[in-house]
Amino acid sequence: MPSAISPTISTSLPLAQRLRGVSSSPVRDLLALAARPEVISFAGGLPAPELFDVDGVRAAFDAVLAGPRARTALQYSTTEGDADLRSLLAARTSSRGLATTADDVLITTGSQQALALLSTALLDPGAVVAVEDPTYLAALQSFALAGARVVPVDSDDDGVVPASLERVLDEHSPALVYLVTTFANPTGRTLSVQRRAEVAAVLAGRPTWVVEDDPYGELRYRGEALAPLASQPGLEEQAIYLGSLSKVFAPGMRLGWLRAPRELRARLAVAKQASDLHTSTIDQAAAAAYLTATDLDVHVAGLRTAYGARRDAMLDALPSVLPPGSTWTDPDGGMFVWARLPDGLDASALLPVALEHDVAFVPGTPFYSGTPDRSTLRLSFTTHSPERTREGLSRLGRALRGTLAR
Repeated sequence: MPSAISPTISTSLPLAQRLRGVSSSPVRDLLALAARPEVISFAGGLPAPELFDVDGVRAAFDAVLAGPRARTALQYSTTEGDADLRSLLAARTSSRGLATTADDVLITTGSQQALALLSTALLDPGAVVAVEDPTYLAALQSFALAGARVVPVDSDDDGVVPASLERVLDEHSPALVYLVTTFANPTGRTLSVQRRAEVAAVLAGRPTWVVEDDPYGELRYRGEALAPLASQPGLEEQAIYLGSLSKVFAPGMRLGWLRAPRELRARLAVAKQASDLHTSTIDQAAAAAYLTATDLDVHVAGLRTAYGARRDAMLDALPSVLPPGSTWTDPDGGMFVWARLPDGLDASALLPVALEHDVAFVPGTPFYSGTPDRSTLRLSFTTHSPERTREGLSRLGRALRGTLAR
């Protein structure tokens, strides 16, 4: 596996210190290693490209460029984002249980930029961020780049543990609490209905921002949809909700959004002005045209059917692939299964052997902000058909057997 090291440059010229504590993403590194067509990669959280609505997206761009606003779509635009797109995303967010208006929304260049803007606006060097452990790797990178100190909060099958969160709040007074509440990356776990109420009760009124990252929530394959944590009573003035079109529309267009209390949203717009002025005008216009002309819910329903079958193929195969004593999550949706090998097996040591068998995954270690469990690994099930998933897991099984035989 490529080593996750802080970027270094051999030069006598001055360099900023902020990157010293930021490690390269092993997921991004693995995408390059697993680019060979013969490799079946469960490493990246990639939507299936054959399910992209290419015809619909092409028609949306054609409509924008053929219409009366064609030249406007090629011009600079407002930092807050395309007015039509903001209205459409506000309505979509409201339909999921979090009342939102267009004025609450800031369009971002992917939800990853939302994390960068929040880190800029809310975190001074040395500030504390509390995160569920393990958590989304790129969020850890954003917080590290801001010079924050990340403190882990315990989690279990129902998500972050309220008692552990309360203890961290009391002992560390974090400026920000970051949670992926639904089908979390990397574990696939969902904060249960009861836990949402308990976590909200712990957080309400505390002098800490609550960031709810929700890129996977619409990809539900069983069970009932849950309203966002940000909709819980008492969090109105401190909750920030992040959404994304990457998992249900087109990740290459890099379109996300954040919903924040009005005063903070205005400050985040200033931070965005200093970052990129605004997100791509034409991509926003095309997305608005697409959402107006197309029933996205119908498209998402197709994704749920396809991805649900792929999840089932992975879960059906794992008992014959992983060694006795292994455990894994059984997610209701999202993109990931989180597995734990028996004690003594190091997933990072297994990866080079797996690559020799033309299969890839992500070891769990980089997702931890606290002491890592080296026996864990993340498997993404959305990218490949059920048949190719079964073949990839068969290769992983052979790699495991070869490792155990050594």
